[in-house]
Amino acid sequence: LPPFSAANLRPGAEQKVVFITARVHPGETPSSFVCQGIIDFLVSHHPIAKVLRDHLVFKIAPMLNPDGVYLGNYRCSLMGFDLNRHWANPSPWAHPTLHGVKQLIIDMYNNPKINLEFYIDIHAHSTMMNGFMYGNIFEDEERFQRQAVFPKLLCQNAEDFSYSSTSFNRDAVKAGTGRRFLGGLLNDTSYCYTLEVSFYSYILGGPASAVPYTEEAYMKLGRNVARTFLDYYRLNSLVERPLGTTSKAR
Repeated sequence: LPPFSAANLRPGAEQKVVFITARVHPGETPSSFVCQGIIDFLVSHHPIAKVLRDHLVFKIAPMLNPDGVYLGNYRCSLMGFDLNRHWANPSPWAHPTLHGVKQLIIDMYNNPKINLEFYIDIHAHSTMMNGFMYGNIFEDEERFQRQAVFPKLLCQNAEDFSYSSTSFNRDAVKAGTGRRFLGGLLNDTSYCYTLEVSFYSYILGGPASAVPYTEEAYMKLGRNVARTFLDYYRLNSLVERPLGTTSKAR
């Protein structure tokens, strides 16, 4: 691994945290590849990754349903639970991964030195194409508009991400999901999303130009998710560029 800057990891240092989870539904294998793309990029020697490590703390739980994955289940855990409906009151016995992650998030939320700014839960979608996001609805119009910034920036960075398919809702059926529960728990400086990616293809150009997803394409989406934090936090000027490259080079 490359050397990491310890500036934002010193005891007592203020931290901006991005929390990412994946594979809560074991059959949604594309979510693992997207998450792998995020992880591989963040620990790489890429100059953007270095800037992100210097300014943000990423907490990543790449597999929330390991027993379901091991058993080959499509949606449920070993005990038959859809874990993404039990965030409100997870049992340490029946839903141990959710219980542990939720407790960690609450501990960070209660720590005055930590700003938990993003929660992103990665899923795969069986009927829609492209990558897209679900967000929450808030009474505060300014907060609602600020929530749209990250998916708009991601749309500029990732050719397979669709902002037009991105939606914001408070569907009662989704009340027990990570996005909905944490969106109600955390304060108005935190943004919670579900990142969905198609099981099968994305569209480039016209409706007839569907491109099948590959493992590499899923990981590329993950890399572009990570890159988008550079734009969101306006850290572009800190990226070291090799001599001879232009400012537009990505």
